[in-house]
Amino acid sequence: MKIKLNKFLGFLILLNLIIILSCQKDYDKEKTSDFIKIKVVKVVDGDTVILENGEKLRYAGINTLERQTESGEVEPFAEEAYQLNKNLVEGKELYLELSFREKDIYGRLLGELYFENGTTVSEILVQKGLALVCYYPGNNKYYEKYLPLQKEALKQRKGIFSLIDRFPKNFPLVGNQNSKRFHLSDCKEVKKIKKKISFKNLEEAFLKGYCPSRECFKFRSNFFNSSHIGT
Repeated sequence: MKIKLNKFLGFLILLNLIIILSCQKDYDKEKTSDFIKIKVVKVVDGDTVILENGEKLRYAGINTLERQTESGEVEPFAEEAYQLNKNLVEGKELYLELSFREKDIYGRLLGELYFENGTTVSEILVQKGLALVCYYPGNNKYYEKYLPLQKEALKQRKGIFSLIDRFPKNFPLVGNQNSKRFHLSDCKEVKKIKKKISFKNLEEAFLKGYCPSRECFKFRSNFFNSSHIGT
């Protein structure tokens, strides 16, 4: 009787193990089904590429500075971001994960490109200080993932953040808590902000995960010689 009971218990343990492994296999399958293997045919700039199906993909978790501006000037480290992005992905197959919000107002796909080892292109750009981690509706997953990497790049003064010390330590900025964008204190857009937060300087704003607003803060090279910069 004891032998039969042991055999029965052994059978139950084996059955449970099979069920657990089966569930794990289904989970892994479900997890990988969110990724689409796709080829990048062209890099547009540091955060935008063209895929083999003709769609433009904008990286959902970051923003790189502009290579093309209204004034014709290239923003600092925009070219470096473009070149690195190009070296990493152009002509290569990667894994695309679409963002919760799949397209932006310009019709571009929003998502992240992954390598086989699970690293994203955005991670590399952020680690080198060539991209800013910015909040967008639907991208909270990436925002929270990349923000610690940006803080480390800021601490080491890499890339864009090597410019931080050109600004005075007392450089008042006003942030919008809804959009997580910061503005110069004298920017006309500040009056429209309902939920404000004050920062004493650029470093504090970046550490809190805020990005410069497009309306009144430009990272063009001549900005660093403007009247906003103190001595």
